[in-house]
Order: sequence, then C-alpha cells, then structure tokens
Amino acid sequence: MTNLAQEIAKDLLDIKAVFLSPKKPFTWASGIRSPIYTDNRITMSFPNIRKRIARGFAKRILEVYPDVEVIAGTATAGIPHAAWVAEELNLPMVYIRSKPKDHGKGNQIEGKIQKDAKMVVIEDLISTGRSVLEAVEAAKHEGANVLGVAAIFTYELPKGIDNFEKAELKLLTLSNYSSLIEIAKDTGYVDEEELILLKRFKENQDAWQMM
Repeated sequence: MTNLAQEIAKDLLDIKAVFLSPKKPFTWASGIRSPIYTDNRITMSFPNIRKRIARGFAKRILEVYPDVEVIAGTATAGIPHAAWVAEELNLPMVYIRSKPKDHGKGNQIEGKIQKDAKMVVIEDLISTGRSVLEAVEAAKHEGANVLGVAAIFTYELPKGIDNFEKAELKLLTLSNYSSLIEIAKDTGYVDEEELILLKRFKENQDAWQMM
C-alpha cells in the first residue's frame, strides 16, 4: 500500500509534471545542473490529482498547524492550490506577490488579513526555499503570524533545509525527491544505474555539478 508521498510522486510522473534525466542533466535558471525538472503548474489541469493535493494539504495542515486562520498562496504557482485548500478548510485565502505593486496602495498581499492572523503559506515546489521565505517575510511585514510553509514537492536540497532552519520556520511537504526516485525505479521510469545517479544528486549536489 502506498502512502500519500508515493501517490503524489507517481501522479507527478504520470502527468509529466516531473521529468528525470540523470544522464543528460537539466540546467535550472539558477545555473544548477540537475537530473530533475519539475513544473507542478501542470497539476491544475488534472482534477483528480489537484483534489488529492488539496485534500492532502488540508489534512496535513490541520495536523501540523491546527491553529491556522488564513491560507496564503505564493504568486503565481501557489495561488490555485491555496484557493483549493482554503475551500477545503473553509478559511480565508490571500496571495503574496513577488514584490509590491508599483501603483495604487502598493500592496504585496492581495486579500484581507487581520493583524497577527495565523497563516500557512502554500508553495508548489521547494528548491532552496529563497522565494517562499521572501514571501513569508512580506507577509510578516504586513502583520501576519506565519506558522509555516506547505509545499507539494521538495528537492530536499541541503541549502533549502538549511534556509528553513535559519528562518526557524516549519516546512511540510506532500511528497519529496526520495519518494519520487524510488517510485520512478519501481515503475520502470529509470533503471538501476540511473537510480544510483539520482541518489548521488541528493547526497552531494556540489559533486554532481562537477560530473
């Protein structure tokens, strides 16, 4: 019997939201060479999968952040998932821009939050965590009490783990790199040699960059 992390990992592979190419790595916008590329926006187009994600988020958020009062989505990928989760939990929803508007009131948060409202921020993907942590700081600046972050998937990069520890912020994710590569092997997406390469990426990204 599979758990939620494995189910969602399989979903992401099935709909091609995740691509694995350990022998011909991708280059991310940051310049990092990686055997994995993820576009979780694709989940929006699959009702059964987006419902599984929303219900998974709702259940885990109530377990980890039981006092949550408002759900926030990061612009742009976190917005639809935040809306579906807020609907599941019957909670207010807002979204956080990557930077303040350059007109009007200069809002960075769209929607209404009360001062000290207990917020969980929804993100689709965690790599280093830099962008979502910037969104968290923006939310705090506008008066939110951010309890933590919830994301669909994490690459489990040491830099990301370290950034959340430094920020003293909780992170929950529905699935992760470790679960995904094991599902990929079990389903025949990758072979044993490719699995070894994929594991090496998690163990030592710096060495991988030199390959």
